[in-house]
Amino acid sequence: MVDTIPHFIGGTPVSGTSGRTGDVFNPATGEVVAKVAYASRAEVDAFVKKAVAAHEIWSNTPSPKRASVIFRMRELVVANRDKLAEVLCKEHGKTLPDAQGEIQRGIDVIEFAAGAPHLMKGEFNENIGGGIDLFSVREPVGVVGGITPFNFPVMIPLWMGAMAIACGNAYINKPSERDPSAPMMLAELWKEAGLPDGVWSVVHGDKEAVDALLEHPDVPAISFVGSTPVGEYIYQHGCAHNKRVQAFCGAKNHMVVMPDADIDQAVDALVGAGYGSAGERCMAISVAVPVGEETSKKLIDKLVPRVQALKIGPYNDADAEINPLITRQAKERVEGLIQRGVDEGAKLLVDGRGATMQGYENGFFVGGTLFDQVTTDMEIYKTEIFGPVLSVMAPSGYEDAVQMINDHEYGNGVAIFTRDGDTARDFSKKVDVGMIGVNVPIPVPMAFHNFGGAKRSKFGDTQMHGPESIRFFTKMKTISSRWPSGIKEGAQLAFPTNN
Repeated sequence: MVDTIPHFIGGTPVSGTSGRTGDVFNPATGEVVAKVAYASRAEVDAFVKKAVAAHEIWSNTPSPKRASVIFRMRELVVANRDKLAEVLCKEHGKTLPDAQGEIQRGIDVIEFAAGAPHLMKGEFNENIGGGIDLFSVREPVGVVGGITPFNFPVMIPLWMGAMAIACGNAYINKPSERDPSAPMMLAELWKEAGLPDGVWSVVHGDKEAVDALLEHPDVPAISFVGSTPVGEYIYQHGCAHNKRVQAFCGAKNHMVVMPDADIDQAVDALVGAGYGSAGERCMAISVAVPVGEETSKKLIDKLVPRVQALKIGPYNDADAEINPLITRQAKERVEGLIQRGVDEGAKLLVDGRGATMQGYENGFFVGGTLFDQVTTDMEIYKTEIFGPVLSVMAPSGYEDAVQMINDHEYGNGVAIFTRDGDTARDFSKKVDVGMIGVNVPIPVPMAFHNFGGAKRSKFGDTQMHGPESIRFFTKMKTISSRWPSGIKEGAQLAFPTNN
């Protein structure tokens, strides 16, 4: 008998009443370790009402006092980092160093959110005409829904939620049902930090809970991270219900290796960015594009033994480099795509299928996999595999590489490895991609800059964290003010001007 993970509503765990639950697995063993409650529409409606009431209090709390709660949360996450990482790893499967890195990136945004009062300052102009002063203010939008993915169960809720509440909103996190315990721990830490009950909620569930948030009239904003098909649905359905929506979605990230690049550095980058977290990152490098046959040969000669040597293992194995995938279905999907690549004519240099280890025979492991001679019409090139699979494209020229990147439907991240500044500058200008790395394989910006892709990697006009997030989580009011100091103009029927 396993425990059922509840919702977190009004500052306390709340058992579900829908009668529906989902299984939570240990990906390394394949065992069910818990169940998680799935909320019904009626439950979501009741939870939103509590968030609305909490927002009324929180939005009227002076911004320095809101910032002090966020400062306290930062200290609590730092103090509980190891415990949080352990909770995360048990359900996601990622290695402890990877989890620690994720948590640190969440802390970065908490630190940035503490400075939100400065970023929320409005504008003022005195005497724009006829004794009228004009000023603008930013106000919270209300209750924000955050639909977050399984691959970053700590970082993404903090990226969204810390900024949302810093702006004075209430935040309802609908995390992935696959690893719900870490988001629950975050909610408990926010309560300990002094956040008023109901400002940070956690609602578990499937599409029924998501649709309830998308359609609820008291949830004016939705932030989402996940796959492109789901993100497109979230964006269209949310907009149809008059919400502001930002959706950060799938990717197929290329890394161009120029002939002048440091090949050892490039190989290190590809191994880390391609196989870290078993490739379950939207910023993972999944396509290597060496320019020229000689570059391709050098790269592959060094890549093959490195990929063959990658060790699979559970999170508590200090030597593990590739963790299990999140579910058995994910493992089957990735192995199916590997076979699809073979069937379509790609050259399989390293095959990670059938990976297993003693004591973990039922785990959801796929080993490091490497393809060569991949072409743009193959499914393994077009699809986001979300597994430890790296494809090397057929040798091409620099301009062909740029065109290939721009022709792909995704535009999340990209990297170029070169010693030539002119090439790097030209590449950065020409590629239609949201985040670009020059000798940096995973160009995720720091918290005080904006995160977001292009093309079908993002729906909506604003970015994640950084100054753009302030614009998403607030609404602007512009106020024209004049005090009657003896002005007697009479009625003016013409359109007003500063004359």
